[in-house]
Amino acid sequence: MTAPAVILLHGDDNVVVCCRTVEEGEPICLNGVDIVAAERVALGHKLARIDLPAGAKVIKYGASIGSMTAPVQAGGWVHMHNMKSDYIGAHLRDAAKG
Repeated sequence: MTAPAVILLHGDDNVVVCCRTVEEGEPICLNGVDIVAAERVALGHKLARIDLPAGAKVIKYGASIGSMTAPVQAGGWVHMHNMKSDYIGAHLRDAAKG
């Protein structure tokens, strides 16, 4: 039995998490919605469930984890090359107390 391609962690999420490496062009059906992987995406990484324009909030676990810095279509890889964290980086916390 093959592992499912992705998992939806919360019903409000606009990204899904890969349960295994997903291959470019691989069709994925999730809750009756079909998307196609735009590229090869590794285990544990995120795919967009819907088109996400630049500036859109990335929702994972039902909460915003960052914002898109570049647009991505449904099925596209969402990672640090096209999104940014909306939180202060751990290495900056001590400097912010200053």
